[in-house]
Amino acid sequence: MFDGSLTMSFYALNYPSHAFSHVNSHKTYKGRLNPVLAIPPSSTVLHTDESGKFHESKKNSDLISSGSSDSLLSQANTVGILGGISANSTVNFLKKVVQWSTKDGQDSLPFVLCSDPVLNEKLLLHERDSFHSLGRRNEHSGLDHTSIVENLQRKREFLEKSGARCIVMPCHIAHAWHDDISKGCSVHLLHMGECVAKELKEAKLKPLEAGSPLRIGVLATHATLTAGFYQEKLQSEGFEVVLPDRATMEHALIPAIQALDRRDMEGARNLLRIAVQVLLVRAVNTVILASDDMCDLLPDDDPLLKKCIDPVDALARSTIMWAQAAGKGT
Repeated sequence: MFDGSLTMSFYALNYPSHAFSHVNSHKTYKGRLNPVLAIPPSSTVLHTDESGKFHESKKNSDLISSGSSDSLLSQANTVGILGGISANSTVNFLKKVVQWSTKDGQDSLPFVLCSDPVLNEKLLLHERDSFHSLGRRNEHSGLDHTSIVENLQRKREFLEKSGARCIVMPCHIAHAWHDDISKGCSVHLLHMGECVAKELKEAKLKPLEAGSPLRIGVLATHATLTAGFYQEKLQSEGFEVVLPDRATMEHALIPAIQALDRRDMEGARNLLRIAVQVLLVRAVNTVILASDDMCDLLPDDDPLLKKCIDPVDALARSTIMWAQAAGKGT
C-alpha cells in the first residue's frame, strides 16, 4: 500500500473507544508498542519531499464529514498532535489520550496526527549529540536549528488548516523551540512544562524539610536541561528546581542512555535508579523524568517510580480537559 517515497504521514479521525490505529511511514521503530499499519475510515495521507513540502494528497470520499472543505475536521474540540522524537512515543501519548478519555464509555476526542520520521531523526540526533558536547563551548555546532523550527512550524500550520483547535507536542526537546513554533499560531499550543507545573501546584505539596522551599527534581537529557524550559515553568510556580550535577550526568544519566542503546536494560535501570536517588537525597518532593527513554526504563512496580512524574501524562490529562471543555462550549 505504501511505497518507499512516503516520507511523512498524517491522519485525522474521531475513533470510538474500541478502535485504535496509527498510520506511519515505511520506516520501522523499535519499542514495546507495535502500532498497526492501517488507514482508518476517516483519514488522509499526504506525501512530502525531504523539505517538508506537500504533494497532491489522496483522500477518502468520506473524509470531510461536514462544514468547510478546507479542513479535515470541524469539531470545536479537535486536537492536533505534532509527533516528536519517535513514532512510538507519539503513539504512546495517543494511546493514553484515547484510553483515558474513553474510560467512562465516551467516544474518543477528534484529532489530527502528524508524524515525520525525517524530523524524528533530527530531534533524536540533537538529543544524542548533546551528551557528547557536554562541557564544550560550541554545543550542537553542526545542527541547523532554523531548519528544525521551520519544519515544526510547517507541521503546526498543517494541523491548524486541518481543523485542530488546540495543538500538543508529546516531545520534550521540541519544547526548546515552543515560543518560535507558536509564533503566528491561531490556536492554543499547550506547553508540557506548564502542564506538569500546574499539576504540581494544584497538588499542594509540602516541603520535606521545615522552612525549606518546595523542591522538584528534573532528570532529562543534556539538551532538554540546557534549553531550561522545565526550570522556567516550575520556578514561575514557586518551586525550587534541583538538577543533576555534572558527576551524576557523566556517571549515571549518560551511561544509562548508552546502556539503553546497547540494549542493556538492567544496566540502564540501575544507573537511572542511582540518578533518581541522588536527587531524592537532596530533599526533592518528586522527580520529573523528562525523557521517554527514562520513563520507559523503570517497571511499574518499582518503588522509585512512585516518586517520579512523567510530563507526558500531565500533557495527556491537560489535552483531555481542554477537549472536554471545548466540546461543551466552555
